[in-house]
Amino acid sequence: MKNILIAGGTGFIGQTLEKHFTSKGYSVKILSRNPKRDNEILWDAKTMEGSWVTHLENLDVLINLTGKTINCRFTDANKKAIKESRIVSTALLGKAIDTCSNPPKVWMNSSTTSIYKASFTKEMTEDSTAYGNDFEAEVATVWEKAFYKTKNPETRKIVLRTSIVLGNADGAFVPLKKLTQFGLGGKQGNGKQKVSWIHETDFARAVDFLIQKENAKGAYNFCVPKPTDNATMMKDFRKVLGIPFGIPSPKFILDIGALFMQTEPELILNSRNVVPKKLLEAGFKFQFPTIVSAVKNLIE
Repeated sequence: MKNILIAGGTGFIGQTLEKHFTSKGYSVKILSRNPKRDNEILWDAKTMEGSWVTHLENLDVLINLTGKTINCRFTDANKKAIKESRIVSTALLGKAIDTCSNPPKVWMNSSTTSIYKASFTKEMTEDSTAYGNDFEAEVATVWEKAFYKTKNPETRKIVLRTSIVLGNADGAFVPLKKLTQFGLGGKQGNGKQKVSWIHETDFARAVDFLIQKENAKGAYNFCVPKPTDNATMMKDFRKVLGIPFGIPSPKFILDIGALFMQTEPELILNSRNVVPKKLLEAGFKFQFPTIVSAVKNLIE
């Protein structure tokens, strides 16, 4: 039985991973700032205080998902919190691992496919060094730098560059489904921006897959093999949900809506043209490689 510890695991992606690994008989514990269940352990994500460090001893897998949500207005205060929550927690875990007599065998740290430069034509793989210069790319860059700053020689280290994760509990699927059902599921902006995404089941399966691959290390893109574009994605949502039309949302409408929802329109308008080269080369097979297959599964 493998022992898995998920830092910041109370959110949507953490719950997805907990459900997947628990169903396989693994022991899953969560590091949380507000523990409520028996398997949740208190930590403040800032200091070594408390007993949480002892849970790293003889651990099979550590997965770090800690960080303030990026789905907010990019005010100076929020930008600082987004960066610091990721950098500080990652550096802290690296430091804690180095105090272990028997450190975790694997450490997987979250990142984002938004590290790459926005692109409409060129597909970005893990080999790509064309990183973006916007805030999201800046966050990803400093996040990964903090991850690699500690060497942790006895621990295999993997970066999870995650795209949009579609799932019923949270993420992008629920608002896109509601917009479509309300007749607002048309293209957003000009609709040409590329969308890289992954079904929650494939996300958990890919994490599991890399744990089993003893030679897997470094950065991996977590997204389907073929990115779609926004207009096609919304068309596929309408098709599966049986909605005959969708009113488009031009940029000025998105600007207003983003202000109302306290988020940033760039999260929708930036073109993310990313492919999972390393996952495919390692032999991973996607269960839900298309929007149609993913939406059909999620509405069942």
